[in-house]
This record gives sequence, structure tokens and C-alpha cells, in this order.
Amino acid sequence: MKTFKKILLILIYSFFLSLLGLFLWKPYLLSVLKYRTPNSETYKIFPQEISHKSDFPFYFIRSARPRNDLDTLHVLDGNNQSIPLKEYLKNGQINVFIVIRNDSVLYERYSKGYSDSTLTTIFSGAKSIISIMLGQALNDHSINNLNDKVTRYIPELKSNPAFEQITLRNLLDMKSGLEFQDAVGGIVKAFFSDEAKYYYTNDMKAQLMKVKLVNKPGTVWKYKSIDPILLGWVLKKATGKSVAQYFEANVWKKIGAEYNATWGLDQIDGLTNTASRFQVTAIDFAKIGRLYLNKGSYNGKQVVPENWVNQSINIGSEQPASAKGWQKSAHYYLWWIPQEGDKGDYAAEGMLGQRLYIDPKTNTIIVQFADHGAGNYPYRKISRYLSGLPFSYPKR
Repeated sequence: MKTFKKILLILIYSFFLSLLGLFLWKPYLLSVLKYRTPNSETYKIFPQEISHKSDFPFYFIRSARPRNDLDTLHVLDGNNQSIPLKEYLKNGQINVFIVIRNDSVLYERYSKGYSDSTLTTIFSGAKSIISIMLGQALNDHSINNLNDKVTRYIPELKSNPAFEQITLRNLLDMKSGLEFQDAVGGIVKAFFSDEAKYYYTNDMKAQLMKVKLVNKPGTVWKYKSIDPILLGWVLKKATGKSVAQYFEANVWKKIGAEYNATWGLDQIDGLTNTASRFQVTAIDFAKIGRLYLNKGSYNGKQVVPENWVNQSINIGSEQPASAKGWQKSAHYYLWWIPQEGDKGDYAAEGMLGQRLYIDPKTNTIIVQFADHGAGNYPYRKISRYLSGLPFSYPKR
């Protein structure tokens, strides 16, 4: 019995020593253990940098007669069940749902504690925002060309041969070839995933400096956080401004933002997580949609080059590398662009159901903030319904 107890104590001590060693080796795992899957407020644990609001806010028109009929409009959920939109919002724990058409707010629903001015993280919706700024940096010649090597702007990366042939276009296309383990496949895999590492680490530079190349750049598409984070680092080096400063001066103040937006850093004065840590209010997020509906123009002034907007939302004859949902959304220039059916709409999308949907055909913008999301793609049906246009889901 004494021998058994001794062995048990040795095993217990060994376990805790191993655990201690693991957290000393990878300290970010403590945050992963504590916070696990981040929610819409996890960003608050990180240092923030502010993009200050506009001095001259733009206000959408509030319709005198809201479209309450949308409550009973049937849409498909993630289980392909046809349910009323009101039920869809409840099932998806959707906190904010705003529908805007022709600059008028036609429909809005909020859960308890939320309004159109609640600052919320949009997770991967941030990727579309860095795409916008990349187009501006090309236009103002801070960045020379998408075919430039990333090491031209970040010389520090030359010490890692993985970056030798990677171009800015490879990063924009998510075809860098860099190794990246997603969080899909169970609790243990999620715990040790690169997705968790890059979200919770307080030193993204150190992690990026030792990443490996697993595919030839430009050949294999893989959805990952590394590529847009690198684009944020490029932007900072090329412009001499932080991401928040550049965004404020070149986008936020120019489109009538009513509230401050924030960007999460890995540490004070560190790198911006341009893959998943941008915080914005719903009503101002809609103004990004309005900017793109107007081909990058605001009040007659070109904020984003029109050719960049057109490039970003039109795949053309290129064969899509991804196909998500019945609408077969392809990831392109860090936007999600449906390829099935009546094309033309597109979206910025983030984990847990964060959405900015834009439909130029009907001049519609939809913003959704959620804790879970109900799945599927109801936005096109809503926009076509409001415009009196026919719509039907594809046959299953």
C-alpha cells in the first residue's frame, strides 16, 4: 500500500510539473485555458488602440414605418429548416440585426443590453477591413505592388527562409503556404491550435518569426489568421502609422463614423491582430457597407479607389478556392463572395455569427452581431423580399 501511495504521489507531482513546464514553454496557453473560445467581449483583456470617430457623423434615416413584416418572413436556418426570421434571431442568440436599404433603417432588433451603439468584436470580419486599407496604401504609394515580397516591408522576416518567396498577393489570397493548424477537431486540438495561439499570444512577432512553410506560396488556399496579421504588420511598416491610426485617418473619419472603433494589440505598442480583433458598433459597421455600395465614395469624395472595390468583390473568371454554404461563397481579397445563383452580393464574416452583408442589386446592407448564429444564409432572401424581387433557395 505504501509503495502504491508513493507511486501515485510521484505521478501526481510529475503531472503538475509537466503542466507547469507546458505553461512556462507556452505561456499563452494559460489564457486559452482561462478564456477558451473567445466571445464578443474577450477583446477587453488585450491592450486596445482607438480609431477616433468622425467630427461630422453620418446618420442613416430611421424609417417612420419599420418593416415588422420581416418578423414572419420564413428563412432557412443551419439545419435547413424554414422558420420565421423572429425565431431565427432567437435561436441564433443574435444580439443585433439591422437592415438598411437606400440609407434608411427599415428593420432592427436587439437583445437585452445591446443597441446599435454597442461596441462589439467582429472576429474575422476584421480581415475585410485590412483588405480595405491595403487598397488605400497601394493608392497612396505607401505600398508599391501586390507582387512585392513581404520581406521588402518586413526585413526582420528575412531570417526565416519560409518568407523568401511570399508576396503580398499571396497573403491577400490566403495562399502564403505557411503552416497553420485550425481549431477544428475536438477540445485538445483546439487548445493547441494556431488559431488559439495567434488569438491569445502576447508576442505575435515571435510566433511569426518561427513559422514553417508547408506549401509553395501561391499554390494552396487555406483559411488562416497568419496572412492578414502579416498584412497588418506590412501596413504598419509601410505607412509609419499603426493600423488604428491609418484606419482612423483614411477610413473612419472620412465616412462619418459616429463612434470610436478599437483594435486589439498583442501587447502595448505591439502588433495589431488584424485577423480577429477589430471592435465596432453596428451602426458604424453598416457605414463600411455603405462605402462599398458607393464604390468607395463618400459624399462625392473617393475614400477607397473604385478599382480596388471592383477588384475585391468580383472574382471574374478565376476558379474559386473555397465554396461555403448553398451559395458557394468564395473567399477573395478577404471578403466572402457567393458564386451560386444571382451573383453580386458579398459579406464580411466573423466567428459566432458576426456579419456585414452588402447587396448592390437592391442597395441593401445587413449587420448582424451574435453569440452563436443560426447558420445558413438568409440575407439574400431578406434583401430580395424588401425589393419585391423573386428569390428561391436552391433545391436540395
